[in-house]
Amino acid sequence: MAESIRGRLSDLRRDLHRYPEPGWCEFYTTARLVEELEDLDVDEIAVGAEAYDPDDRMAVPAADELDEWFDRARDRGADPGLLERMAGGNTGVVAVLDRGEGPTVGLRVDIDGLYVEEAADGDHAPTAEGFRSETGETMHACGHDVHMTWGLAALEAIEERGFAGRLVVFFQPAEEVSGGGYPMAESGYAADLDYLLAAHVGLDHPTGEVVAGIERPLAMCHVDATIRGTAAHAGKAPQDGDNAIQALGTAIQNAYGIPRHADGMTRVNVGRVEGGTASNVVAERVEAVAEARGETTELMEYAKDRLRRTFETAAEMHGCAADVEVVSESPRADSDPELVDVVADVARGVDGVDAVVPTADFGASEDATFLMRRVQEAGGLASYLVVGTDHPTSHHTPTFDVDERSLETGVEVLAGSILAVAEDPP
Repeated sequence: MAESIRGRLSDLRRDLHRYPEPGWCEFYTTARLVEELEDLDVDEIAVGAEAYDPDDRMAVPAADELDEWFDRARDRGADPGLLERMAGGNTGVVAVLDRGEGPTVGLRVDIDGLYVEEAADGDHAPTAEGFRSETGETMHACGHDVHMTWGLAALEAIEERGFAGRLVVFFQPAEEVSGGGYPMAESGYAADLDYLLAAHVGLDHPTGEVVAGIERPLAMCHVDATIRGTAAHAGKAPQDGDNAIQALGTAIQNAYGIPRHADGMTRVNVGRVEGGTASNVVAERVEAVAEARGETTELMEYAKDRLRRTFETAAEMHGCAADVEVVSESPRADSDPELVDVVADVARGVDGVDAVVPTADFGASEDATFLMRRVQEAGGLASYLVVGTDHPTSHHTPTFDVDERSLETGVEVLAGSILAVAEDPP
């Protein structure tokens, strides 16, 4: 029999840390998760398109990127049969524990890594202790290796502790691009959930602190814009060109001037631009990647519409045309006070927890809100909790790491909260 997951939390987290894969490319990661799940006494394991409708996916990368990571997973030894079930970027897995009469509880954890090259310095613990990312260009720089470990270990703990009801664990792909939450939320596995828990490590909360439920996550959208103009010789006949770079410059300047809204906070950012060919050619094409966020879903829609209009009118001003595509988005959803109280009560009894914060502002965005919103709209309760960890640098940086004491803490808070709502529903 395989060794208990809770007996090897650090080893499992480090194993997952070594091979981070970007959104919808988590082929090897999904295979590893299935390998662990098959050693547990779960009732159902749904992989990829068995867990959601592939047409509901957002921000799916180009075929060549998918193929590259698929081949890497195969070369690394992922099960060929599992890989075939994930062909085309249908990654992620849902595990179900069905234990008779009782509530249906969902647990969502995310599984993707980031395009961040991990630090190779000797004072970076993953490097010093031999579990630095082996891919070269990606990293678990936001703690999703911890989240997966929590999900597996909490499932094992629930299985062993006499749970009565149905537990659905969503190992969700593509959180970093806000691409996987919607298909998971639209799936049959999210139907009829009475409760949903989601969790994150750190977020500037120290080891020993637990936030029982976040509030005010920002609704957000990712936007791709392509501006097309007309090429011309920049010295001989600049008047014959329609300069896509000039149009983009106008769009960027005006995007940051989108009017504030009286109902609350909004954010816009243009994060990457690429285009043009040479200094003596009037650029005929340029691409930009941007985002809009809002304190509410409605405010995000306001910022998104203004951002779209800004690209389109700036292009028109300079004789160009703009194609603007919303590639992914997520709504706002707040934690429910009744479930927050349950999590807080459980956390106060967990060894190693010395401070429980009932609620805190999230300040960023999360596509777990799709699942939260579906549960809440059906009359259920949801909470997104944070288990603190001391991290030497912020999330999404090359030197991000976690205090592994948070591994056991997260498992006990999650498992304890699931058992609590099953035994004494709020």
